[in-house]
Amino acid sequence: MNFEKELAERSGSKCELCGDTSGLTSFEVTPQNNNNADDFVMVCGTCNEQLTDSEKINPPHWHCLNDSIWSEVPAVQVVAWRMLNHLKNEGWPQDLLDMLYLEDEILEWAKSGAEEEDAIKHMDSNGNVLQNGDNVVLVKDLNVKGGGFTAKRGTTVRGIRLDPNNSEFIEGKVEGQQIVIITQYVKKT
Repeated sequence: MNFEKELAERSGSKCELCGDTSGLTSFEVTPQNNNNADDFVMVCGTCNEQLTDSEKINPPHWHCLNDSIWSEVPAVQVVAWRMLNHLKNEGWPQDLLDMLYLEDEILEWAKSGAEEEDAIKHMDSNGNVLQNGDNVVLVKDLNVKGGGFTAKRGTTVRGIRLDPNNSEFIEGKVEGQQIVIITQYVKKT
């Protein structure tokens, strides 16, 4: 179904997130509630690219949400909430989330469509996804702060635990001590 004309009228022919007027297209906000224009947001090419490919997200671009979180359009509120949650480790998005109020049904919509890819992913030095319980090998000698030793390159760390709040940190035992390791210094075995 094509709701472009209705979206163009509603948005004033500009991106409902950042206000840009170039490369406008409709963006479907899943899961659909009404199967009409209320399930879509008019977005520019830049916003669309970053919404559809999380690897291309440029956090400074999303400062535009400071204005769009106040939109009266539920689909815009949902997209803003999802992006702010995706970026909350940047610091400033958390302040906006703290100010944002969503009706219960809109918040439920925002949470129900939050995609798994928005979840924190821990990647090793080769770009492989790490999971709790994986075994990894250190790819660099690491000075263990407070441990008084150096974890040598090639050391296997078994049964790692992922930090749920930071994609760059994992935990594991080296020489009998539980330590935090930065993911860029390990590779999955």
